Amino acid sequence: MSIRVEERPEVHKPAKEDNRLAARVETGLIIAGFVGMLFLLPRLEWGDGSIRYFQLTGLLTQGTVPEEKYSMIGPLFSTPLWLIGKLVEAPSWWTLRYNPLLLMGGVAFVWFALRDRLPRPLLRRFILLLVFASMFAHHQLGYNGEVFTAILVLIGTVALLGGRTRSAWLTVAVGVASTPAALPAMALMTAKWIWDVRRLRWVLAVCAAVALVMAEAWLRRGSPLETGYEADNQGRRTIMPYSGLPGLSYPIFFGVLSLIFSFGKGLLFFAPGLFLPVRQRLRHLAAGRQLYDLWLAFVIGLLLLYGMYWSWSGSSFWGPRYLLFAAVPAAFALAVRCYQSDASALADLVTVVVLGLSIWVGLNGAVFGDVDVPKVCWPDGAGHYEAPICFYTPEFSALWYPFVAGIKLLTVGQWIYLGYGLAVGAYLMAGPLLRIAGHLHTWAIPAAARVRAFHW
Repeated sequence: MSIRVEERPEVHKPAKEDNRLAARVETGLIIAGFVGMLFLLPRLEWGDGSIRYFQLTGLLTQGTVPEEKYSMIGPLFSTPLWLIGKLVEAPSWWTLRYNPLLLMGGVAFVWFALRDRLPRPLLRRFILLLVFASMFAHHQLGYNGEVFTAILVLIGTVALLGGRTRSAWLTVAVGVASTPAALPAMALMTAKWIWDVRRLRWVLAVCAAVALVMAEAWLRRGSPLETGYEADNQGRRTIMPYSGLPGLSYPIFFGVLSLIFSFGKGLLFFAPGLFLPVRQRLRHLAAGRQLYDLWLAFVIGLLLLYGMYWSWSGSSFWGPRYLLFAAVPAAFALAVRCYQSDASALADLVTVVVLGLSIWVGLNGAVFGDVDVPKVCWPDGAGHYEAPICFYTPEFSALWYPFVAGIKLLTVGQWIYLGYGLAVGAYLMAGPLLRIAGHLHTWAIPAAARVRAFHW
């Protein structure tokens, strides 16, 4: 049933002139960073990323249709990379660059789709933060499926603003079908869109995602209702009071609390920009406000679902693995705070603290990762008894463990990327720090005058 005719979003021209020198510097930083990601950083070849790779290899070489629980929708899109690698006898090298190439394609689409709807300096800061100062910096190292889902949802939501509604929702549906647990998040985001445009027909987008999930299950396992998670979908019994239970058995109160506030898995530390107040700053950026609301709805859906999952932590994976998409609204909120200068000294100070933490999240994820942490939390290589240490103790969080254990032996490429990341961080920090210096200077002048007027 149609309630109101849907309107095509208006185009909003950037409010500020773009600085050519800044544009060239920032574009250069983005390109150089992607080159570093592709050629300087080692790839992660473990976990279910390696399982997905071997499933794809078996499908392409032997025609073996995998029956395992991990979706093959995302990996199938990396087939061209695998084929190129096969020709040059390096299929693993090429295929493991899939996620950074997805990230490159995603930000390129965001730039060309939004460059006439949002101020370009703001858009470039958003891209810099998303790529190099967020959880994406670590996720792009492997072959896991979260990047595929996050990028396709990002592309789809941005495409909505351009009026390409059908293709936009199809893109979102494909991305979500690759991670079926994201279906509730898509449903919540779709509900927000339906509320905005007053057209109920877009509920069909969720139906399309469900159909894709069921079709894959039917083709691979013979039943549209067989997900592959029916067996062994639980962890071992540990000191944690709700461990050892299957499926969505975790108390949502404790799960959400841990996914937000825990030192090793909490969004407060891994995506701090998510908690910055930016609603008032977006009042003159209609496109930005609409996107931000859609992104927040998707994150809330993920948070509520995974807050009930027995493996809410993502096990030994670095940070809140399943909540990668939270990096999108977090980076955007932080970019808005860095871009707009009409803020108080306290607001700028908060921005600097959040920006500094976000930069460290990106550098830590790309260069240090969590390679050494599992040795402490999973000393026998399989058990989970020590896992709470890494979930809740700051000393053993992936973010802070390098300061405890000392800097491990880095490759030359990692050292180069670390230097590059520090340069990007300094560039991003310059604006807010200069604003704080301006506030201090404003305060210092009357304070000095009062001191000179004081008589002993």
